[in-house]
Amino acid sequence: MEGTNNEYEAFQSFKRVGVEPSYVHVNELRRKSVSLEDFSAIFLPGGFSAGDYIRAGVILANRIASSSLPDLRKFIDTGKPVIGVCNGFQVLCELGFLPGWNYENQREIVLGQNTSNRYECRYTYIKITSKNKIFASFFKESEPYLVPVAHAEGKIQIQKKDKNQERLLEQGQVLFRYSDPDGNFGTYPWNPNGSDHDIAAISNEDGNVIGLMPHPERMFYRYRNTDKAIFGEPAIGEVFFKAVKQYIAKIGY
Repeated sequence: MEGTNNEYEAFQSFKRVGVEPSYVHVNELRRKSVSLEDFSAIFLPGGFSAGDYIRAGVILANRIASSSLPDLRKFIDTGKPVIGVCNGFQVLCELGFLPGWNYENQREIVLGQNTSNRYECRYTYIKITSKNKIFASFFKESEPYLVPVAHAEGKIQIQKKDKNQERLLEQGQVLFRYSDPDGNFGTYPWNPNGSDHDIAAISNEDGNVIGLMPHPERMFYRYRNTDKAIFGEPAIGEVFFKAVKQYIAKIGY
């Protein structure tokens, strides 16, 4: 898929935790030379697919929709995880799978231009804020995790903000929020894009479609950390991908 990146980092991260990953191009789905039924999880990498022309993720989302939308819908309905990072998150929003309330009928969340009006590429922190069935048992609630971000359009903007933001929180669909190093939910620069409620990641209602702006695949090894975590807990990438592996094993796909 032209313009994506971090597919290699994601591939290697899955491989390091004992999963057998494969690259799949959207044209393979169009030709039906690859079937989504043969996979246990889908990971949509970050990048700038199709140059982010029109708006971020919309061209790739339309290519996926035209080639394999019924298959993707069926995949999600089985409970298998679908994860989109950065541009992949934008694609899932364009497809209507996030937040999943209207299931492709109406977009309720958009990822707009960062409040700073510039490309933000650096480290920040996130904290888990959900009992999500994939990640909750792996992430410590009180722990801020160092993570890289790199995007220009990552500001989560919610239609009917008060009503829908409350709904996201009540249903546990806000998976991670940006914080400072001490774990306080914060303002810029710790919230790099100005997202409502410092939201860094959301899920659908069932918790198996995940969209996040930060890049856990870029920080798998502990030595990549730049703070005190290098001497203690595993880096966020190891925790993240081990959680996905365990969930796949649990559901038996």
